[in-house]
Amino acid sequence: MASHDQSFKAGEAKGQTQEKSNQMMSNIGDKAQAAKDKTAQTTQAAKDKTQQAAQAAKENFSSSHSVLGDFALVLGEKEKSGSEKEKVAD
Repeated sequence: MASHDQSFKAGEAKGQTQEKSNQMMSNIGDKAQAAKDKTAQTTQAAKDKTQQAAQAAKENFSSSHSVLGDFALVLGEKEKSGSEKEKVAD
């Protein structure tokens, strides 16, 4: 009878060990998936910020060129009107 009892206890211990091992593997898998998800979120956030910064830079560049272009037009008009005044004075 003792060998039957020992065999039962050994089987019970093996089952408990397997269950514990399965739980640990599940936890590791869950943590790995969570890390993967967090990495994907961080990457997407960085991509979004980079895209926003690039768009803002593009808009600022276009805006500054527009302002400079307007300024050049104003200067051109002033020079032109100054030339016309000189012609009238002559």
